[in-house]
Amino acid sequence: MNQENDDKPKLKGKEYLRELRKLQTELSILQDWLKETGERIIVVFEGRDAAGKGGTIRVLTDRVSSRVFHVVALPAPSDREKTQMYFQRYLNHFPAAGEVTIFDRSWYNRAGVEYVMGFCTKEQHQRFLNLCPNIERYIVEDGIKLVKYWLEVSNKEQKQRFEARIDDPMRQWKLSAIDLCSRERWYEYSLARDMMLEATDTEWAPWHIIRSNDKKRARLNCLSHFLSLFPYEPIPREKVKLPERSLEYSYDDEAPLKTRNWIPERY
Repeated sequence: MNQENDDKPKLKGKEYLRELRKLQTELSILQDWLKETGERIIVVFEGRDAAGKGGTIRVLTDRVSSRVFHVVALPAPSDREKTQMYFQRYLNHFPAAGEVTIFDRSWYNRAGVEYVMGFCTKEQHQRFLNLCPNIERYIVEDGIKLVKYWLEVSNKEQKQRFEARIDDPMRQWKLSAIDLCSRERWYEYSLARDMMLEATDTEWAPWHIIRSNDKKRARLNCLSHFLSLFPYEPIPREKVKLPERSLEYSYDDEAPLKTRNWIPERY
């Protein structure tokens, strides 16, 4: 893997937050443009376990409305869903006008964890690779902007992140049995990744690879790239004037609260 930025010094907290604020401000402008134009966007985040997908999605959505930017992280399919057409449960979450749907893992589960862990057959896997580009072409031709990100983390960095999860009680929940298997089956996941990219990295729905050994740089690079994909511009807004509080029904509205159950102020 190209280690272009691995030798760069880690971003300092103040520098990272300064750049993040600039990008998140631009995301707010993009959000207004989306609502004005009715653009529909799907963002797919995939990558190795511990590659930093969750953190990248958090900074993407932290300063925008959840009514516009929807995060979808589906659990394992139910018995009923297993009998449906494979793409069916994802279609239910596609965006309407002025919305962005962000898939924290997506239909590409079939190309990755399902294939490597034996949750689907080889025939189902191959059928997915054959059909996926055509389905994504249909999505794009319907007017939806489809953005696909793959976060790539090195073997050494993934190992360190897993070890950190083992020792941190606030992150142990991130370390599932499937995650542990991904360490053991590193090369099987690499081969599955390569097959997926070869079959589905298309002109109409290309994959964008994010080098994610440095989480802060990866997040900034992702937001910057995402913003570059759209010809957005500021939407004029009426100047907001805060109204004065009406005194028509005034009373001592704090008094009724004095006898209520207040939590202990320990801090």
